[in-house]
Amino acid sequence: MADETAKGTTAFLFEMGVMKQAKRTGWWFTGNNNPESIAEHSFRVGIIGAVLAMMEDVDPAKVALMCLFHDTQETRIGDIPHIGRRYIEAAPNVDVTADQVKRAHPAVRAGVQRVVEEYEANDSPEAVVAKDADKLECLVQAVEYRAQGNTLVQDWIDTSLASLKTASARELAEAALTMSPLEWRNKYLG
Repeated sequence: MADETAKGTTAFLFEMGVMKQAKRTGWWFTGNNNPESIAEHSFRVGIIGAVLAMMEDVDPAKVALMCLFHDTQETRIGDIPHIGRRYIEAAPNVDVTADQVKRAHPAVRAGVQRVVEEYEANDSPEAVVAKDADKLECLVQAVEYRAQGNTLVQDWIDTSLASLKTASARELAEAALTMSPLEWRNKYLG
């Protein structure tokens, strides 16, 4: 029989599965009835984070790990759209994370909390890159939704672009704004 620490860790893993079902609600304001899930967003944020880290010469594994955990709190508090934050005061992400992992293996608890704390503090080069990855993913997703006929995404593009801090993220954003989301199929296949 599994001990309570193993069960606590496994419970955290089951909870993370909720991210596969929970939708990114901000896109509803653009008329998108079936936006990406939090898990889909977080996966690409991790890829973008690793790529940006390589371009910015910081630790790509550390950045990807921050990106992977950056929205895990949304299993408990939901994806509160930017406009909703004016009216709702959610618990800080570090507090939500502490609750999520409080019964997990001590190394898991310490490791996950450390990653989220660094991301939220935004005081390391890796955290800055991870935050840029989150914003760049939003911009790229908006470009894809626009190409699918959703014309109400410009505000998401503008605010994402304005928040980028690194030269690499700004460079990739500018490239994303000048190409079709399917251009890779025609131009960059070998």
